[in-house]
Amino acid sequence: QVQLVESGGGLVQPGGSLRLSCAAAGPIRRIRNMGWYRQAPEKERELVAAINSDGSTNYADSVKGRFTISRDNAKNTVYLQMNSLKPEDTAVYYCNADLKTPYSTLYRAYWGQGTQVTVSS
Repeated sequence: QVQLVESGGGLVQPGGSLRLSCAAAGPIRRIRNMGWYRQAPEKERELVAAINSDGSTNYADSVKGRFTISRDNAKNTVYLQMNSLKPEDTAVYYCNADLKTPYSTLYRAYWGQGTQVTVSS
């Protein structure tokens, strides 16, 4: 079965940087869109950044100029480089991939387990 495995979260001081990685593993025929979402306590999950199969990207206004999303199609992996981190970036970050397996003609959304990012002095 398909799994999204995230890594790279942790505790960082304001102004610092972190890099998140998410690798999709399992029976995958094609990945369309990949992205990162986040959810802070008592808030709804929100889109942080997304990248489609041709490399075009989309960012939340709150992270533009600070975060960069990229992907390695050969490795089925998406990255999120986060610079100039702020306390308000503190949240659980979830990886998302819109993909289809060899067993279906339809795309389906898959989610990672989430990784905690805490920005605090």
